[in-house]
Amino acid sequence: MSRFVTTSELRAVVGEIRRAEVLDIARAVTFIGVLLLAWISLQPFEDLSDMQIGEVTLGSNAVTYAVYGLLAALTVALVLHENARGLATLAKPVFLWFAAGLCISVLISFDPGTSVRRFSLTAFVIVVAACMPLLAKTERELMHWLSIASLVLLVTCYLGILLVPHLSIHQAGDPQEPGLAGNWRGAFGHKNMAAAIMAMLLFLGIYLIRAGGRISGVTVIVLSSLFLLYSAGKSSLALCFSVLLLTSLTAFVRSFRGRVVMCLTPLVLLNMLSIGTVMSETLAQIAQLLPLDSSFTGRTDIWNFALQSLQPKLMTGYGYASFWGSSAIQNLPEGKEWAAYASHSHNGYLDTALGMGLPGLVLLIAALVIAPLRDFQSADEGGNGGPLLMMFFRIWLFGLYLSTMESFYLDRADPIWVTFMIAVFGMHYLARFRLRE
Repeated sequence: MSRFVTTSELRAVVGEIRRAEVLDIARAVTFIGVLLLAWISLQPFEDLSDMQIGEVTLGSNAVTYAVYGLLAALTVALVLHENARGLATLAKPVFLWFAAGLCISVLISFDPGTSVRRFSLTAFVIVVAACMPLLAKTERELMHWLSIASLVLLVTCYLGILLVPHLSIHQAGDPQEPGLAGNWRGAFGHKNMAAAIMAMLLFLGIYLIRAGGRISGVTVIVLSSLFLLYSAGKSSLALCFSVLLLTSLTAFVRSFRGRVVMCLTPLVLLNMLSIGTVMSETLAQIAQLLPLDSSFTGRTDIWNFALQSLQPKLMTGYGYASFWGSSAIQNLPEGKEWAAYASHSHNGYLDTALGMGLPGLVLLIAALVIAPLRDFQSADEGGNGGPLLMMFFRIWLFGLYLSTMESFYLDRADPIWVTFMIAVFGMHYLARFRLRE
């Protein structure tokens, strides 16, 4: 028997609809806002002419810490409202062991105050990155949000080139690296960072096309490719094409063992031909035969210094982010004064060992190298092997390879690190949940 809907019932329904609309808007704004904050930062278009030689950023920007702390709370609240089950899957042994290793490295740090300060921001960023893929209810929502964020970033960078070229293109008057004059950096602080993000955006553009966003996808690919070329990021450009080639072979190499060999062999070779050259004369001679700068634009000096510094702290390291720019570096011999002003070793694996020792490096490899590859295999075999999984896979693989020349692992709010971690968590969820169209 039918009945009329009462006024109170109608108000309740309208209230539910309004709450749902507010939550939908909050999820979209949060996702896009986090990506733009990570990519553009709170201090875009930095004036490098005012930066003094040897200036090291200590990560003491209180506003950045506060913003990421609030975003961590907000993203967790939004995800718990509808997808608490997704967050619960993160309590797997490999992540827990890695988190424990990080906490121990903070506790035994050579400089506990610096480690605690820097780790707090890293923890906030990891929480935010873990929540990001769960904010979208459907893949279509995620696709739209990614296209908006990437286009806003690209427009911002190109406007910088047009309107404030002295703040978005490296200048001959920059005191730290005048040799980079003419290289585009956009809203980023360095052309290498700009090049890496543009390579990741290229993978994103390919995803957009395959997911149905043809116009936005083509636009992202064209603009990011052009910017990548003008940034003169040779490592990112070479690795971008290498990753596209390797990931295309996953359609033919289906076994997990085969994919391990295919994806991780280049990672081993890249490390052998980079930091390996300062450990082995044979590898150094092989590197000299290759068509590249055998000094890796001066990186061999810093790798050699970092490896020598690591030897007395092989098992414990110096503590999380407490080596470079700290009092751990002192009594430097003549010709090594530059080490007091370096901010990293240009190798993510070496920097992890400096901070957490060899056990910490093993934990990082287990959590960020082996586990994501297993997740990719599980998602592919489980029916989630579509364009979204491939985009995450390409960003992750690119990050692994790039870390042999750059150092962004666990580096607080570094835009490459944030994007890399979103890809890691994205593959984790796709390995465990069916994708909603």
